[in-house]
Amino acid sequence: MDNATSSAPLRDIDLPAVDKPLREDVNQLGALVGEILAEQCGEAFLEKIERIRVAAIRRREGDDDGSELFAELEGIEGDQAEAVVRAFLTWFNAVNVAERVHRIRRRRDYERAGNIAQPESLLATIGQLAAEGVSFEEFSACLARLKIEPVFTAHPTEAVRRTLLEKEHEIVRCLVDDMDRTRTPQERRADRDRIRQALTSGWQTSESSPSRPTVADELEHVGFYLSDVLYRVAPVFYEALADACEQVYGQSPGAPVLLRFASWVGGDMDGNPNVGAATIAASLATQRKIVLACYQRDLARLARMLSQSLPRVGVDEAVLHRVEEYRQRFPQAAAEIRARHLDMPYRMLLTLIGARLSATHADAPQGYDGPEGFVADLQLILDSLLTHGGEHAGAFTLRRTLLRARSFGFHLATLDVRQDSGVHAQALAQCIGEEGFAEKPLPGRLSLLGRVLDGEFGALDEAAIAVLEEPAHGTLAVFRALADARSRYGAVALGPYIVSMSRSAADALAVLALAKLAGADDGLSTAPIDVTPLFETVADLEAAPQALRALLEDSRYRQHVAARGDRQMVMLGYSDSSKDAGMMASRWALQQAQIALTAAGRAYGVRIEFFHGRGGTVSRGGGNTVRGVIAAPRGSVDGVLRVTEQGEVIHRKYGIRALALRNLEQMSGAVLRATLRPRKAEAREAIWRERMREMAEVSRSHYRALVHEADAFPAYFRLATPIDLIERLRLGSRPAKRAGVAGIGTLRAIPWVFAWSLNRAGLTGWYGAGAGLAHGIAQWGQPAMTEMARDWPFFGTFIEDIEMMLAKCDIAIFERYSRLAGEELHTAFHPRIAAEFTRTVEAVKALRGAGELLSGDRRLRQSIRLRNPYIDPISLLQLRLLQRWRTNGREEDDDYRALVATVNGVSAGVQNTG
Repeated sequence: MDNATSSAPLRDIDLPAVDKPLREDVNQLGALVGEILAEQCGEAFLEKIERIRVAAIRRREGDDDGSELFAELEGIEGDQAEAVVRAFLTWFNAVNVAERVHRIRRRRDYERAGNIAQPESLLATIGQLAAEGVSFEEFSACLARLKIEPVFTAHPTEAVRRTLLEKEHEIVRCLVDDMDRTRTPQERRADRDRIRQALTSGWQTSESSPSRPTVADELEHVGFYLSDVLYRVAPVFYEALADACEQVYGQSPGAPVLLRFASWVGGDMDGNPNVGAATIAASLATQRKIVLACYQRDLARLARMLSQSLPRVGVDEAVLHRVEEYRQRFPQAAAEIRARHLDMPYRMLLTLIGARLSATHADAPQGYDGPEGFVADLQLILDSLLTHGGEHAGAFTLRRTLLRARSFGFHLATLDVRQDSGVHAQALAQCIGEEGFAEKPLPGRLSLLGRVLDGEFGALDEAAIAVLEEPAHGTLAVFRALADARSRYGAVALGPYIVSMSRSAADALAVLALAKLAGADDGLSTAPIDVTPLFETVADLEAAPQALRALLEDSRYRQHVAARGDRQMVMLGYSDSSKDAGMMASRWALQQAQIALTAAGRAYGVRIEFFHGRGGTVSRGGGNTVRGVIAAPRGSVDGVLRVTEQGEVIHRKYGIRALALRNLEQMSGAVLRATLRPRKAEAREAIWRERMREMAEVSRSHYRALVHEADAFPAYFRLATPIDLIERLRLGSRPAKRAGVAGIGTLRAIPWVFAWSLNRAGLTGWYGAGAGLAHGIAQWGQPAMTEMARDWPFFGTFIEDIEMMLAKCDIAIFERYSRLAGEELHTAFHPRIAAEFTRTVEAVKALRGAGELLSGDRRLRQSIRLRNPYIDPISLLQLRLLQRWRTNGREEDDDYRALVATVNGVSAGVQNTG
């Protein structure tokens, strides 16, 4: 298979000269995919794929009405359908790799040029800040409190198996090795053979597991990115930061630790009965095992490198004393040191440090109490090296291990815990014997919670907990597990306790009350837990400031916050607010909540740290992180960016080390800019905010009229989207629905968005926005609205995100899905959806002053245009297979397996699916 520039080229594709190597890589990989298909499936199959591809391009270019493509797809059944889909999926994966490698190439081009910093790099950001008057002292003070914390969740819409990730890395290595086209012909042939081997092996490997992943499987998946990518990248990030400071200010920023990483895997109990006290303990133990193994590999490498011998070079007395101390403490390890290494003190000490790490893993008393001792031992060696001429004899590599130890500790990633407020209410009702606790008016609940926190009910003993039913028994077990983990791993290993569906102060106080009942509060009136309310629906976001004020006015909770340095984390839910009211109303509610919560915190002397619960697709808060940070309300960032990373976004951002580094630089740079030099106050913003409030209300009403108020819409949704297929997929350990009756309200946001992505409507990313924008244009005129989009980052970012979503839709293909719902439902809903799509497209083009979508983003426009002809056959096959699978009783047959392949195919092609 070749790329779209071969026998049936897409017209008017204008790739600039700098993208010529990308075209070459795509051509090479496309040719290899074709060879593999011919080898594995036969020449006739390859010819069939080529005819489908050409027909799809002709349809896209308007040279055919689609009948040629439909004819080629007719008669493709079962196993052959799966093979056809996997053929296009293999091409997508190859092109995705080529594009990622090209991003690395472009970064190197900037570095090679020397005189121009790559936009959004640390060098560019720091240079810009210095030009705006930021002194080195001001910059250093900001760095000291900066916190960048990506949080990896187990919410997959694309869960690439680890073995396939490793094969992808092999292809990346080969392409990167020949990035400058300096390889010899023989080396190129060897690279080609390695790429072909990886592609062929990948073709022969199933994309997904035959069984639903367990929490342990999800931890292995996230662990790949943490240990194989970010563990290696973190020190490079700090080196880039130091280099940029040296170039701009002529000074080093010291050694601030501003990167942290967190995970929800094993701690996210919300709606997942497979997660609880046992998985919390298992996740923390596994993460410790992973990071200690990483350190052991580093120590072995350092021991071979730091071979300095006495008396050829001096060594600090402190190092020699530590060697003797550890030889006494670890006699077996000391006895295994070879005699010829006894004159190498650094090598001996590193070997003995490894023995102490092993004792740490075994929870032996000789182990480290925490990572601080490990860091101190490494620093001891580094200080000695620098004193005795070792700057260029191993200090560089040792510094990297030190940076890793300071970033990852003995926990690798902080483990967050999350639970629904309703579960807490049920558990409390059982524990204190108040059956109707959840239904009590808020004052009554607050009064009861105050009595618990004051110790009136006391802590429950083991016998009392043992006889409790669920959810009380499991909930108290979680708090006890957290207390045990804190004593074993240290507070740094545990992240916030997130209360989803928070609506009032009672939901946060319930966490402290349950910790008190579980005896997990250290005997104090408040527990050593960072309680983080998660406000999800638009109504809850609007009520959030009042809930926060009520919390901070409670003397017990205020004491709790004071013990945390007057710092309160609040999580904002992008997914459910969008599902609840549409994206325009959601974005506006989130913006308003941040303004009001920041002001409320300031009034009480409390620093509010926002945790952004973003998903992969735009309607769940996805999109460009840099633009999102810059568009945030002034003062709301304040040196902190904590954001969820999930689904295919994890793979796209962190699957390749160089791109992970680039992503971390962009995030950090955006936070630096928003903190040190936020955009200036804008006199027009008061007017813009009032307009946005009115447009958001129009949009919300229009969206809810369809999604939540049209009685037949749930039935239409279930037939016009592949939601029934998504619910059967084994993508994650968590069920697709919350407990409760069937309907849109109980469906989780991820499958809701995923379903509309797969049928190519993308409705969740734009429906209702057209009504809001059209109202604005009619009310205030297009020039005023265009000015608002141009000069207000919040509104401009919103328009850019909508535009990208619209460009990825195919309403013609969606119409075919809509007809699966039957004539009556199709007639009732499709015209409304199609009309809103057209209205939204026209409004966006008018505000952008363009004749087509994405006219200002050539690369993205061309990337989508190149992919669409390859996605379309997969979508149309999914459509036919879905209809037959439903007719035949939804069995796990050949059609089902082919359908699973179509889900992977559309995800790889469209991206931003969930």
